[in-house]
Amino acid sequence: MKAGTAQKMILNMLSSAAMIRSGKVYGNLMVDVEATNAKLVERQIRIVMEAGECDRASAVEALERSQRQCKTAIVMVLTGLSATEAQALLDRHRGFIRPALNERPA
Repeated sequence: MKAGTAQKMILNMLSSAAMIRSGKVYGNLMVDVEATNAKLVERQIRIVMEAGECDRASAVEALERSQRQCKTAIVMVLTGLSATEAQALLDRHRGFIRPALNERPA
């Protein structure tokens, strides 16, 4: 039992590291969520609310304008950019939110 637990912990660390290195994580949130059902749509809304420090209405609006792209919606909420501008900013930074936000002047 102990070996199985240790193995699981190691695999969890490896998968977490892979997600971080690929830009799918922002802070402690897995932000690259593809909404394929109602439960995941709600998760996207909560993620945008938490990462963007905004209310539900703002999160829903940003997700709708970004065609349900969670990372784009987060950048939109935090910077005030349009969906096209936010996506272009993310593209320049290979999908990583933090460097994209650092590029924007305050």
